[in-house]
Parts: sequence; C-alpha cells; structure tokens
Amino acid sequence: MQYRPLGRTGLNVSAIALGTMTWGEQNTEADAHAQLDFALDAGINLIDTAEMYPVPPRPDTQGRTEQYIGTWLRKTGRRNDIILATKATGPARQAARPSHIRGGRLLHTRENLFEAVDLSLQRLQTDHIDLYQLHWPDRSTNTFGQLGFSHIKDEETTPIEESLAALQELVQAGKIRHVAVSNETPWGLSRFLHLAEARALPRVASIQNPYSLLNRSFEIGLAEMSLREDVGLLAYSPLGFGVLSGKYLAGQRPEGGRLSLFERFSRYSNDNAERATYEYVSLFRRHGIDPAQGALAFVNNRAFVTSNIIGATTLAQLRSNIDSLKVSLPPEVLDGIEAIHQRYPNPAP
Repeated sequence: MQYRPLGRTGLNVSAIALGTMTWGEQNTEADAHAQLDFALDAGINLIDTAEMYPVPPRPDTQGRTEQYIGTWLRKTGRRNDIILATKATGPARQAARPSHIRGGRLLHTRENLFEAVDLSLQRLQTDHIDLYQLHWPDRSTNTFGQLGFSHIKDEETTPIEESLAALQELVQAGKIRHVAVSNETPWGLSRFLHLAEARALPRVASIQNPYSLLNRSFEIGLAEMSLREDVGLLAYSPLGFGVLSGKYLAGQRPEGGRLSLFERFSRYSNDNAERATYEYVSLFRRHGIDPAQGALAFVNNRAFVTSNIIGATTLAQLRSNIDSLKVSLPPEVLDGIEAIHQRYPNPAP
C-alpha cells in the first residue's frame, strides 16, 4: 500500500480508501465487517462514510452504514488502526437531496453540526471522528451533475465563517480532529482557506469530489488549488458507479449492479458517456489491462489525488480494485486516454 499526506494534518492516508455507501442497502452487516477486515489486511487505513448512507438515501436505512462500522469497531477494538472520515449532510435545496435526516435540520449552523456529530459518534461507537466533512455546500451550486450555475439572490445560507467556528469548537471538544469539504467549488474552497488563515479557524485538510475518466472537471480550477494549497482530492465515483468497468455497455444490466437496481442513477449513462466508456474499455483491453483497474490506475496516479475512494459489493471486486495500485499505464495508453478525452470531454460531470 502507498501512503500520502492528508493535507497539513501530519496524518498519512492510504492511496486507496474504502468507501461504504452500499453498506446497509446492497451489503449486509457481515459483508461490511468482512470488507473492513480485508481492507485493513491490505493496508487501507482511510474509511469513508456519511450520516446519510447508505445510498440511495431513505428514512428507514439512514445511518445504518455508520452503525455497521460502529459494531465492527466494538467487535475488533481496532479504532487506532483506521482514519475514520464521515460527513454532515447539507440542506436539501434540490428534489434529489434527502430532507429526512435530523428532521430536516440541515443548514451548517452550530446547532445542527453539533447534533450531526453527536449522532454520528453514537452510531460509530467512538469518541472522535478523524476527518469531518461537509457533504455538500450550504448554498446552491452546480454539483451532482448539474450543468451551469444559477445564482439565487438572498438565499438562506449559513456563512462559511459560522460553520468553521462551529467546527473549531468541535475540534476543541475533541469530537473531531480535522475538517474537510466535499462537492465544493473553487470559490467555496478558496473562502474556507482564506477564513481559516484570517480568523485562525480550522484549515480544510482535503476535498472529496467526483473524479474519473468520465468526469475530469476537477482539473478545471480545483486541481491547481489542491496542489498549491495542500488540499488533496479524495476522489469519489472513480468508476462512475461501475460504468467504466464496461459491464453496462450495450444496454447490459447485470444482476445486482447498482444501475440495474436503481434507475435514479443515470448520471454516468448518457449517450456520450456510453460512447466514451466504450472507447476507454476498448483501449484498456487492447493493451491487456482490466478496464476497471485501468480506470482506477488513472485516478491513483494523478498528482492532486490524495486517496482514491473505492466501493465494492463483493470481496472479489474489492481485491481487484485494490490491485489497481499495481497497474502502471504505459505512455501509449495515457496518450490514448487524452485522445478520447478530447473527443468526449467530461461527458458525465
């Protein structure tokens, strides 16, 4: 396993992180515990979850993923072997965002963040969270596949400074150790960094945004900030919900696949994304590279990526995904990737 600095925290995290959003929906508690055991044996130390999980978010399953991690921690006593990351849900400004969590108290105010942290700690059965992330901004932005920015004048939002001040109190109380953002924009990240420096507030350690061969929009604005400001990317959806494995090409819907089970996940399934996927899969196969491992290897080796968050529903998938660290993409494959990217730039943002 490779390890990389987590911002300026002094912590080193595994280049592969274990994502958990299927636990409690597609995976049982026993599955979750088996994945945790396997991941740690492979050298993974960064475990990423969220109060919202599992996905798709539903009132009757909300928090179950954190609960599964909590029962594993109680059973194994391996709290000191992991860097535990979770997230506070943001306000439901769009129909697809969940509004049921914490009774809809989702603005990033002091009161709401304290409540969110305390509930996560209870489910996780621990006394502290190593990396606490704001799952998405407390303002309307063009995230989760939304193209174009629409400004909403006089929108009710929590000032970033207020949220950071609350997070500082939580750090001082020992409930969280470091703070981070997710699904954030260049403007948002720059404000978090500026206020941290100007007001002696906690500095953002990382940014968790989508990044894959189908969505390289992070490279526009945010990649440079990651490198120059030591706020590395925790890349999520590096396989585009499994699309880049090639298993959904030509209309295939394998049993148990996420896109087979849940019609709502169409972000990576538009016509251009399918065409691009076909070309990426063909490129990797021509060079004897497993398509999923090739797509992950591309993400693993980007200079601005701190950790690549992989999810799996089986141990075989998990093993294969971790083994992507052993894959080195030759120059002709990298050139081929760039040629495809020129033809189909960011087809699934």
